Parts: sequence; structure tokens; C-alpha cells
Amino acid sequence: MNQILENHPQHRKTLYGRRQSRPLKDRQKTLFDTLLPAITFSGLENELFVGQKQIWVEIGFGGGEHLCKQALSNPDVAFIGCEPFVNGVGSLLSQIDDFNLKNVKVFQNDARFLLEVLPSASLDKVFLLFPDPWPKKRHFKRRFVQKETIREIHRLLKPGGEWRIATDHAGYASWVKEQFSDPEISALFTWQRQDVYMRPDVNEWPETRYEEKANLAKRKSAFFSFLSK
Repeated sequence: MNQILENHPQHRKTLYGRRQSRPLKDRQKTLFDTLLPAITFSGLENELFVGQKQIWVEIGFGGGEHLCKQALSNPDVAFIGCEPFVNGVGSLLSQIDDFNLKNVKVFQNDARFLLEVLPSASLDKVFLLFPDPWPKKRHFKRRFVQKETIREIHRLLKPGGEWRIATDHAGYASWVKEQFSDPEISALFTWQRQDVYMRPDVNEWPETRYEEKANLAKRKSAFFSFLSK
């Protein structure tokens, strides 16, 4: 990871939000020392994984529930999970250890650093599930979904590759629709789900803790799927 960050001075990008909310559990502290170094994605591997047919990336995996379930259901797929939040990484490490997952690597920093160094047409799927909506207008520039980022994801996806986005924030859902309706962007991606408020099959699209919280709060979630042209 340090090799990637050496080429990305901190003044180029700012990572907003907290890095940690509470102390790690003793087991998680141990896994940070023992497991994380072995599965950290540095960006320098000539072969990301051995034996995996596809590469899927989750941007901001939160507590890791979705990533873990996808990795269990798709053992022939290589996963890279991006998450700067220490507690989220600790949660995922516990799940990786519990299920002895061998097809997951972790990038513990801003996903934008990682995206810039990945080869073009190297990814089969990208997930952005329940990102921080940054609801205040003056913070809209902090939202991950921006035209620049959309173009970068398109560069990384293989033709026909899929980008899934989910949000329980009505303003963010409208923002996603607006960005992908721009003629420049619509030339890059094809919308797959016309009714974004219809819940996909949970076996195909597992729940996250953030979706569960949204359901308890009676907030409707939107589920977008875009295929790279």
C-alpha cells in the first residue's frame, strides 16, 4: 500500500470523515498485526490472485458483510475491498478469519488511490453500497459519484462489466440519476434496472448493515446497476 501512496501526495486528495469511532476488540487488534499484512493489496502484484477468473472491487465495504457473503458465494472470484475506516476493516478481518477466506485482499485507504493504479479493463464488477451522501450542498463535491470518477470506473471495467450503486438517501439517488443521465456518461454505461426501488434478489445482492438500518428507519433504498459499454 505504501508504494501506491508514495505516488499520491496527500495534497492531491483529502479523505473526509473519521478514521475510527471506537477501540478495536483484542481479537481485531491481533488480526491487524497477523492477518492484515498478509492480505493487504499493495498494487504491485503481477498476478492479483491465483486461480480466480474475475476481479470484483467493493468501494467502502463498511462492516464487510456484503463483501464476505459475495466472497463466500463466489470462490472463483478475486475481491479487493477498499475501506479507510479502522473499525470496518477490523470487522471484515474477523469474518475473513472466521470463514478462512482466501479470495479477499484489503486496501485500507481512499479507493481513489487504488483506482488510479489499476490496469484498464481489469475489473468485472465494482460495488459502491450506501456511501456517505454528504447531504449539504457545499459538500456535494465530496460525493464519490462524480463525472471524473465515473469515467475512471469505466476505464477499469471490462466491456460489459457492472457497477452497482445503492443508497438510502433520496438526494443521493437523484444525484446518481443526474450524473448517469448526462449524455457524456450515458455514452459509457447502460442502465440495467429501470425500477431502482425494487429490491434485487438478496442472494445476488446481499444486505449490508446500512440497508438494515434504513429499513428499520423506514427509508426506501435505491439499487442501481450500470453496464460498461
